[in-house]
Amino acid sequence: MPKQQEPHSIQAWSLINRKYLGKGIRVKRFRKPSRCQIRNRVLLAVLMANDIKLSQLAEDISVSSRSVSAWVYEGRIPGKKNLDKVCQYLGYPHHILFNHTVTSTSPIICQPSSSRFMRRTLTRSPVSNKILTGLCMVHDLSVSDVSEWMDIHPGTFRKWLHQGTLPSASFQDRAEQFFRIPKFILFADCILQDEES
Repeated sequence: MPKQQEPHSIQAWSLINRKYLGKGIRVKRFRKPSRCQIRNRVLLAVLMANDIKLSQLAEDISVSSRSVSAWVYEGRIPGKKNLDKVCQYLGYPHHILFNHTVTSTSPIICQPSSSRFMRRTLTRSPVSNKILTGLCMVHDLSVSDVSEWMDIHPGTFRKWLHQGTLPSASFQDRAEQFFRIPKFILFADCILQDEES
């Protein structure tokens, strides 16, 4: 009776394959960005608040996924044709979505401790301020924590998100200092809505 070979384990086959096929080092296809690697936080915020994937945006406006990734993670500005397509698709002017002040720097926001974005914020009632809501998602911030850190009532912050209420100048300044994004961008949804009315 012929001697049966012992079946190789997965680990053994892996070692054999590494010997013949290369070093066996696997490089991830996609990097997991840290907060400081997102150059265009506003564009990513709008996409997240509208539940649009980068690949979906690329497909819908007929550009490569690599181009969209470069806009978000590297802060690149698209050419005029693609710039117009993105702005029309998302409904914001280019000075909001591709603002040089935002894309040239990617600061860590004034977040004193860890927080966690609560999806309840989106499901409780419709969101009017997509940019501000999206930024909370980008940085994984809860409404209650942001309210505490900015020294405002949580109900006030929720009004900014859900009702699109434009806060007083002093509250706008606080939000600008916290998120490190100009207030005319943070509250663009409110301003643009007022201009249309």
